[in-house]
Amino acid sequence: MAKLLYIESSPRKSRSKSIEVATTFVDAYQQANAGDTVETIDLWDSRLPEFDGYTIDAKYQIMHGQPHDAEQAAAWQAVVDVCEHFKAADKYLISVPMWNFGIPYKLKHYIDVLAQPGQTFSFDPKTGYSGLVTGKPVAVVYARGGAYSADEARAMDMQKGYLEMLLGFIGFTDIHSIVIEPTLAAPDDVAGTVESAKKIAAEVAAQI
Repeated sequence: MAKLLYIESSPRKSRSKSIEVATTFVDAYQQANAGDTVETIDLWDSRLPEFDGYTIDAKYQIMHGQPHDAEQAAAWQAVVDVCEHFKAADKYLISVPMWNFGIPYKLKHYIDVLAQPGQTFSFDPKTGYSGLVTGKPVAVVYARGGAYSADEARAMDMQKGYLEMLLGFIGFTDIHSIVIEPTLAAPDDVAGTVESAKKIAAEVAAQI
C-alpha cells in the first residue's frame, strides 16, 4: 500500500482553480489505487518551524561538520521531523497558485524547511550536490491568472520554473506539470481551460 502526500498551498479553497484540479487528481488516483492512502497538508492550517537564528546556525554546523548545542539541536529536530514526514510518502501532489509571479509564501516556508543538507540533499566536493528524494513521482498543478507559456512572458514565470528546479535539486526526476492558464480570461474560456486540466490530471493520476 502506497501513500500519496497532497500539499495544498492556496487559501482560496472552493474558489481555487489549483485545488479544483487537484481534487480531480485525488479522486482519479483513489479510483485507480483503492488500497493506497492519501494525506493532505493544508499549508494554511499547518504549524511549521520558524527558520530562525538557531535553525540557520544548526544548518551551518551540519555543513561544517560541527556538533549542535542544545538550542540548535532542538531547532534542528523540528526541521528533521518535517523532512521525515515528507520523505515517508511514496508519491506527491502539489497544488500551487501564482503569487506575484512566484509561489505563495506558505509554500516557500515549507520548501525552506525541507531543503536541508543530509535530509533532502547532500554535497560532495568531488561530485557536487545530489538529491536524496529519489525514485518517487510528483505531480504539480499550477494556476496563474496570465498566460506564461508564451515565449514573451516565460521570463516572468518564477512559479513553475522555480518549483521544477527545486524538485529536481532534491532528487525528483519523474515530474508531471499540469498548468491552468489564464484564469483571468473570460469565464467560458476559463471553464474550458479547467476542464482540459482536469482531464490531464485524471490521466496522470491513473499513471503514477
